[in-house]
Amino acid sequence: MRIEHIAMFVRDLEAARVFFTEYLGGHSNSGYLNKTTDFRSYFITFDDGARLELMNKPQVANADVSAEHMGYTHIAFSVGSREKVDELTERLRLAGYEVKSGPRTTGDGYYESCIAAIEGNLIEITV
Repeated sequence: MRIEHIAMFVRDLEAARVFFTEYLGGHSNSGYLNKTTDFRSYFITFDDGARLELMNKPQVANADVSAEHMGYTHIAFSVGSREKVDELTERLRLAGYEVKSGPRTTGDGYYESCIAAIEGNLIEITV
């Protein structure tokens, strides 16, 4: 068994697609539009086969992602080394994304940083 994909609703579909392709190396499909419901999506595929579905539909309510809450809280991306964690974290900071923590070694041994990226959703960058 494996996770086939993870999906997230976003307000700015194009900005989300650019984030995951430009900064995290994903590859986007050409997109999908259901003209009846105005549902739009992109599948972003990463080199190891993992996929993320970015979705937009005008009727979907906004959630408060600024505080801890029950449910999914972040997506973690492994970049391969401490140096790459440091480099990508700094690149994202310089691009205007908020670094919430790190880079640091956590109590459970992960070397990571946490970025408030797409519309405040948390992206963890790990070794």
